[in-house]
Amino acid sequence: MRVVVQRAASASVTVEGREVARLDAPGLLVLVGVTHDDTPDVARRLARKVWELRILDDPEAPGAGRERSASDLDAPILVVSQFTLYADTRKGRRPSWSAAAPGPVSEPLVGEFVSGLRAVGAQVQTGIFGADMQVALVNDGPVTITMEL
Repeated sequence: MRVVVQRAASASVTVEGREVARLDAPGLLVLVGVTHDDTPDVARRLARKVWELRILDDPEAPGAGRERSASDLDAPILVVSQFTLYADTRKGRRPSWSAAAPGPVSEPLVGEFVSGLRAVGAQVQTGIFGADMQVALVNDGPVTITMEL
């Protein structure tokens, strides 16, 4: 499983002209890709790691050491499935998607990732799996981190 975590001042997901998810406060936008050998355990462990990742600013903390996690600040998280995180661009000009798990495999694992976040107390909004989504983001910093297990 591969995720891209972005510190967001704001973010939203629109499908067919209708907003389906939004961060109501500064938090994290997390793009999630699944590969063939991922498991529910991997999804839950990565969810906990994202929840505890110290990349948010704490405006209440003075000077250095202001980095806090979503768990520290009860910051919201917006999760969007994105199979393109497993694009292989080593040959030619057209990406190969063979490393991305198919929908019937990846959809439950993205769901497990979301459930793992909610199990540790996260406020989570999601896009719609498999939909043509427009994702709007104001990346704060900018801070963008890739993670895998």
